[in-house]
Amino acid sequence: MTDKVNVKVKVNGMTYERAVEPRLLLSDFLRHELGLTGTHVGCEHGVCGACTVVFDGESVRSCLIFAVQANGHEIRTIEGLGTAENMHPVQEAFMEKHALQCGFCTPGFLMTIVPFLEKNPSPTEEQIHEVVDGNICRCTGYQNITEAVRAASEKMAKAGAR
Repeated sequence: MTDKVNVKVKVNGMTYERAVEPRLLLSDFLRHELGLTGTHVGCEHGVCGACTVVFDGESVRSCLIFAVQANGHEIRTIEGLGTAENMHPVQEAFMEKHALQCGFCTPGFLMTIVPFLEKNPSPTEEQIHEVVDGNICRCTGYQNITEAVRAASEKMAKAGAR
């Protein structure tokens, strides 16, 4: 039997403390311990990007990190991005540009794109292609997704968001 380890982490602005098994993945911690099921689990190898969250301002694959490694850190999940009434500009752009179909991959794309645009407010085509290349969508092509990234960068610039 494995001894549990105490973890204290800030997720979407709220602090949580839990005793967890050392081998518990961050993706499972978010989904099963905190009930934040917007973080999806696809490949469990860090390849598909469905489990992407923002960890201390950087996009990371939550299926490759143990929950204990998040101790003392700050995480943002799709649930902390925006609401139906007050969408983040990236969410608005995805909706307006029809950049999703089934939606399974969408949270991972959004949590990859948001910190990218915060750091690169005027990305080149090549940079946009490179950032979306790390996430897999099995339903649709990437044209609308890249158009949504361009539109989101414009929206964020107009709003003065970084």
